[in-house]
Amino acid sequence: MSEENQKKQFLFGKRNYRLLLLSMTVIAFGFIIMSGGGSDDPDVFNPEIFNFRRIRLAPTIVLLGFGLAIYSIFAPSNKGK
Repeated sequence: MSEENQKKQFLFGKRNYRLLLLSMTVIAFGFIIMSGGGSDDPDVFNPEIFNFRRIRLAPTIVLLGFGLAIYSIFAPSNKGK
């Protein structure tokens, strides 16, 4: 076959790319809820940086996003169907 006749194909299927996009969104959401909690005055301590959302919830969401990204890479694609 010549190069002009070959149809270029993506590495993954549509489902894999959707899962990867979803995982990147979940990771971004985790980092967004992790941010904040600082103080306007550097001489004043704000204990809000140690609340549940920033210490437990946000890192868990980020790790779930990374797990979803790994799954989206290893999941069988439905390209041939």
